[in-house]
Amino acid sequence: MTTLYGLDNCDTCRKARKWLDRFGVAHDFVDYRKDKPEPEIFAEWARQAGGFEALINKSSTTWRQLPDNRKAAGSNAEWTLLLREYPQLVRRPVVVTGDGVMSQGFSDNGFKKRFGIGG
Repeated sequence: MTTLYGLDNCDTCRKARKWLDRFGVAHDFVDYRKDKPEPEIFAEWARQAGGFEALINKSSTTWRQLPDNRKAAGSNAEWTLLLREYPQLVRRPVVVTGDGVMSQGFSDNGFKKRFGIGG
């Protein structure tokens, strides 16, 4: 089963959900502002993304409004605390397939490749 993590009110997440529905990809949706992932999940996402900094949307309003000392998180524990407090900082949507593989973002071609659709 595929799980799509994001925000209910995010246009990109809505597009991704509609895409999955259109192509018949069974999935669950988790609004990670309402149902915050456990710290271990953020750590696994960061590992697959290449680090916590790669997981973060640094062009977001939330990121820009953070004090500099919060942006300079040095340890995984600090990053995890930041994401637990502000899960909307994670670039979205996050897609986790049944094999545990995580990817971020949405594009039609990217999803076709990710789910082996088309040719």
